[in-house]
Amino acid sequence: MARFFREQDIDEFRECFYLNARNGSIRTLDELSLIMRSLGMSPTIAELKKYLKDKGGKMSFADFLEVIHSHSQVEKVPDEILEAFKAADPKGKGLIPAKELKHILGRWGECLSSREVDQIFREANVSANSNGMVKYADFVRIVCAPVPDYY
Repeated sequence: MARFFREQDIDEFRECFYLNARNGSIRTLDELSLIMRSLGMSPTIAELKKYLKDKGGKMSFADFLEVIHSHSQVEKVPDEILEAFKAADPKGKGLIPAKELKHILGRWGECLSSREVDQIFREANVSANSNGMVKYADFVRIVCAPVPDYY
């Protein structure tokens, strides 16, 4: 599995795995869920059950790397977010009112504070055009871009 990940990624996976896996292996859905979500993934309960079942109910770190690799091939968070925006855009214009985007970020999921929303808008260079609209594809692309490593 090392060929699929950078060394620093494996170090991060290992640290998270051993901080949260009791006795050096994952044995419960809660442990697997916690570790994967801590690493920024969003597996479903069905996926978690399948991963654990496929490994015989006990997952070593090597098994975990295989799971992370296979899951990363399936999970496409930016595409899923973009599809959600498109579903709420019946005219297909690719725009969302900045006020509505702020409302979504502040009321759904993590329920960000207005200060956090403003910070995200600044970091993503979100500025509403003259009629207060934001191109949601650009917003998703910028917000979902990998965070650069500054080691």
